[in-house]
Amino acid sequence: MAAAGITRIFPDLTEDLLLNLFHKGAQAQWTSRSLDWSTPLQLSARQRLALARLLTPVYFGEQTAMAGASSILPSVMAAGEATAQLYLASFIMDEARHFETLTKLYRTLGHDPLGIRDMPELLRYYHRLRQGDRVDWVWGILISDIIGKHFYRELGPKQATPDPLFAGLTTRILKDESRHLAFAEHYLKRNLPALVPERRRVMIEMRDELLRLLESMTEKVRGDALAFGVEIEDFLQGVAAELEGISARVGLLDRNGRPPGAVGPRGENIRRRWFLAREEPQPAAELASTDDSLVARCFGCLLSLICSQRLATT
Repeated sequence: MAAAGITRIFPDLTEDLLLNLFHKGAQAQWTSRSLDWSTPLQLSARQRLALARLLTPVYFGEQTAMAGASSILPSVMAAGEATAQLYLASFIMDEARHFETLTKLYRTLGHDPLGIRDMPELLRYYHRLRQGDRVDWVWGILISDIIGKHFYRELGPKQATPDPLFAGLTTRILKDESRHLAFAEHYLKRNLPALVPERRRVMIEMRDELLRLLESMTEKVRGDALAFGVEIEDFLQGVAAELEGISARVGLLDRNGRPPGAVGPRGENIRRRWFLAREEPQPAAELASTDDSLVARCFGCLLSLICSQRLATT
């Protein structure tokens, strides 16, 4: 009994990928003060407004990921996943850094993010991330990080003449996102084998729901994406293609595109499954009619409720 108690207090931090990712994150710290904000933005007035609008889901995502990771830590501790605990601590710092830096970028752009009235899908998207257990949360974070990765690449390095300030920012964030994706993929590979087929089907449904919400959100900023020469369809297809490959690599699907152990016809390619079908209308009239000032006053409480929802145990 004494040995068991010591084990819980003094875990064996064996060398694994998650511990290595923790050290990489700790050694690669930066803040908004690492950037040269004296460099004038080389964006037109239209592009400044477009970037502020396009950044909205990513900006909201950084804040909710920061809060969500802190609430997921207790369940990771309860599962005895010591190196995952350490990594998530560095993950929280990454998200805090991104959130603070993007806040400063908004001030430089001279524009605010879109409001919940303009993009109510934001709340539905991040509320869906908080459904389920710690494996669901990591799966949702992986999906969000893939979206963020493609967003930053399209508006940063892939631009013919990228803005120096924003390009420098995206380069730093993309390095952080690469660690986040490596963590999520490794964690899912380690935990998915214990899940029954029905449980995996729920995760597939979660993936499809989040991608439909993404499609709805990006449709609202189609004109803003064109200000940077980005086609929404190309962006969505890129996200779906990468997610399809990772779904197979982590063992969520078998070679026929189905959850392992499932029976029935071959699974559909997810790009066909969700991208070609428009999202069905969602009842958002009540939220859309809410007074903007009320939403602003209550936003912190609303976000806290979403991120602190009790998770199911595995």
